[in-house]
Amino acid sequence: QVQLQESGPGLVKPSQTLSLACTVSGSSIASGYYHYSWIRQSPEKGLEWMGAISYGGVTYYSPSLKSRTTISRDTFKNQFTLQLESVTPEDTAVYYCARGESIWTYEFWGQGIQVTVSS
Repeated sequence: QVQLQESGPGLVKPSQTLSLACTVSGSSIASGYYHYSWIRQSPEKGLEWMGAISYGGVTYYSPSLKSRTTISRDTFKNQFTLQLESVTPEDTAVYYCARGESIWTYEFWGQGIQVTVSS
């Protein structure tokens, strides 16, 4: 069974870079024609798709976050990562990783990780 697990710090200071990892088990991130997305949820903005990386390593970004976001992967660790630069308190949210057949469909989700931006 496919499982995804987010990891990273739960507290980040303003202006710093938020870094999260998603470890995938039960499936290789480099095969199967799947896309691996980062999605966040906050009371103010609801669910927000941030970006994705495909099985072939192609990246896609939300236009509103593109200037601050980098998604990459480590195929040996079967893991993909999110870096969000210059965070503000508005970036406080629960961050999820997910897998789907496209960047708009999500078949499997991680449990989510709360990240708070505060000094």
